[in-house]
Amino acid sequence: MLPEVDWLDVCRRIVARQAELFASAATIAERTVYEGRGEGGDMTLELDRRCEDIVFEELESGPVAAGLSLTAVSEERGEVALGPGDGETRVVIDPIDGSMNVRRTIPSHSLSIAVASGTSMADVGFGFVHDFGAREEFAATRGGGATLDGRPLLLGGPDQGLEVVGLESAAPGWVLGAIGSLEDRAYRLRVVGSIAISLAYVAAGRFDAMLSARGCRSVDAAAGQLIVREAGGHVEFAGSELEQADLGLDARYPIAAAREAEHLRTVREAQEAGRERLG
Repeated sequence: MLPEVDWLDVCRRIVARQAELFASAATIAERTVYEGRGEGGDMTLELDRRCEDIVFEELESGPVAAGLSLTAVSEERGEVALGPGDGETRVVIDPIDGSMNVRRTIPSHSLSIAVASGTSMADVGFGFVHDFGAREEFAATRGGGATLDGRPLLLGGPDQGLEVVGLESAAPGWVLGAIGSLEDRAYRLRVVGSIAISLAYVAAGRFDAMLSARGCRSVDAAAGQLIVREAGGHVEFAGSELEQADLGLDARYPIAAAREAEHLRTVREAQEAGRERLG
């Protein structure tokens, strides 16, 4: 059970401040300033750090100031205790999912925030993904359904097969085996550059399925996986149960999602073919 906090309002305040930040640093040169390496292992942009600062400031001035104890899991800072107490409520944060896109001024990048009552994907009770390119807000609460800009999201309608499949973690060497496996099984591939957005697109029925070609971090997927499931879709982490998919920053697991269970099996097979090719 999550504490009674208006998490949607917290997330919207973060989005508004981050949007101002992106507008103030609008060129590739302004966005390509590095500060070192974050706890997640990637090189950290100054913009990443400033976006993360906004998230922490809003958590501290909102839920924490109201007396809530949190454990924040964030790509740049790692695991941080906020407020008094044991921090059983976990907030899993990717301040910018799609850092390459935002650095190159490609519009598709997102804020991803999940709130959980425990340490696994199964414990996530609230998920939020904001796509800054399309200016769309995806959200979900466990047992309460998923929404797009406040409107209910519910997968349905005729099965189009694997007409459009999203592919993430798309370095050429990682995707060759997966692409080969999908030949004659998927009609078209789309690479957005943000795992959170690709998951949201499955929930909205825009993608029939998605897969990451290599292991992703909890911060990339924690919010989006709940949005998919609450919309009626299916999600797997390297074939594991959700209870086995840890929210810790050190965890890595390939993620696959689909509108239909049979399509989930197909993209999982493509994922495995890609891993076999890499050895």
